[in-house]
Parts: sequence; C-alpha cells; structure tokens
Amino acid sequence: MYHKAKSFLPIFLFFLSTISCFVLSAPYPAHSEESPKDPACTAKNRVCLVDEMITLAADIKNKAWQDQTFREIAKTLAFDGRFDKAVSLIDKIETPDTQAMTIRGIGMMLAAHNYNAEELSNKFSALHNKAKQIKHPPSHGIALTYIAMSQAFAGDDKGAWKTCAMMENVALQNKAYGETAEIQAERGNFKAAQKSINNIQSNSFRNKAYETISRILSENGLYDDALSAATAITNSYKKALAIQYLLDKQKPRERLQDNLKTNKKDK
Repeated sequence: MYHKAKSFLPIFLFFLSTISCFVLSAPYPAHSEESPKDPACTAKNRVCLVDEMITLAADIKNKAWQDQTFREIAKTLAFDGRFDKAVSLIDKIETPDTQAMTIRGIGMMLAAHNYNAEELSNKFSALHNKAKQIKHPPSHGIALTYIAMSQAFAGDDKGAWKTCAMMENVALQNKAYGETAEIQAERGNFKAAQKSINNIQSNSFRNKAYETISRILSENGLYDDALSAATAITNSYKKALAIQYLLDKQKPRERLQDNLKTNKKDK
C-alpha cells in the first residue's frame, strides 16, 4: 500500500501544479474604478439634506432605529421653522415613547422662533392633537408633560398650566407641574414657578419641587428668591439642604479649601 501511494504522489503533484498555473494565469475581471457620485445636495442646503434624510429613514429596516431617526429629523425641521413637516413625521413613528419624545423635541424648538401668542397657541394645539393619538396611557401622559414644559420654555405659562390641568393621572400631573416650575425658575420667574408648585397635590412632591427650584435660583444668583423657595419647604431636612446650597453658592467652601492647598504648596 505504501509503495502504491508513493508512486501516485508525483502524478498528483504534477496535476496540482498544472491546475495552479491555469488558475493563476486566468484573467481577472477588471476592477471598476467609478468615481463617487456627486452629492445630491450642497452642504449648506438644509432643506435638501433633511428631505434626503427622510427618504433614507424610510429605508431603515430596524424599527427602533427608524423611529429615532424620524425623531431627530423632526427636531431639525422644527428648529428650521418647518413646523408642519416636523409634526407630520410623528405619524411615521410607531413607538409611543418615541412619539412623546418627538413631541417634546418639536415643542422645545418653538422657543427658538419669534412666534406671536396666536401662532404659539396654534402650534401647541397641533401637538396636543398628536398627543391624543398616542394610545399608550403613560406615554400619552408623558407627551402632555413635555408639551407643558415646552409651553413654559416658550414663555406660555398659562398654556402650560392648562395642559397640566388636563392630565388625569395625579402622579404624572404633579410631575408635570414640577417640571414646569423648574423651567420657569430657569427663566428667573419665581412667581410663575411658585404658582406651578402650588398646584401640586402632594406635600412630598411640593417639597421636592421647592428644593429643586431653590437650587436653580441659587445657581442663577437669585438668592432672595432661592431663600423664599427654601422657606416654603415643610420638610426640615430638605429645607436645610436648600439653605446650605444657597450659602455654598454665595460663598463656596470648596474655593477656600483650594486656596489653602495652593498656599501650602507655595510654602
């Protein structure tokens, strides 16, 4: 058996070398060196680019990725002033949470434009209509919270309070009033924030909201309003935290510690 295999080996090697030469000598198909296509839009043509993104988003197979892409496009459209087009994309989104987040994104962009009161009212009404179409109750409540926040961000406090009052879930309503108050405090309007918090139907929620806006006001240097907010807290621990935060913002202790470390190094 060994001798047979040994006599067969030269024939096999000759056959293998012949095949190899044939394969190596065979012509390969020419590589296509087509130049890349020119962009369909110019880099500064935002309308064209965003419209192209909408077409691309329609081809995305992963639904979560597609929903997220439509959400970001809608925010860009709203920022660019193409509000109606932005709102129309909500219908292309299937996930209730992403629908709510899209409503938030569009709403927050409205403050970037100088819309008058009537225009803002019409645009927020359009967002309300889209929120009504969300069948998932928690997501619907979150969408209303986002609309209220957007209204407060745009300076429409009465609209924000009206939106909060529409909410049937008390816990979500309390959260909406608290979130609205935070935005009003960021704007430096303590009276509006205080009115929002007074509508909260839970003492613990009110204390948390007052502590939060007291911190915001302290960060913005509105120390008298920050103290007024801290004084309204009925929980001693949270009130002490708010006052301590105010004191630290007025005269940061960390800065003194840093100075002491620097002085020690200099010596």
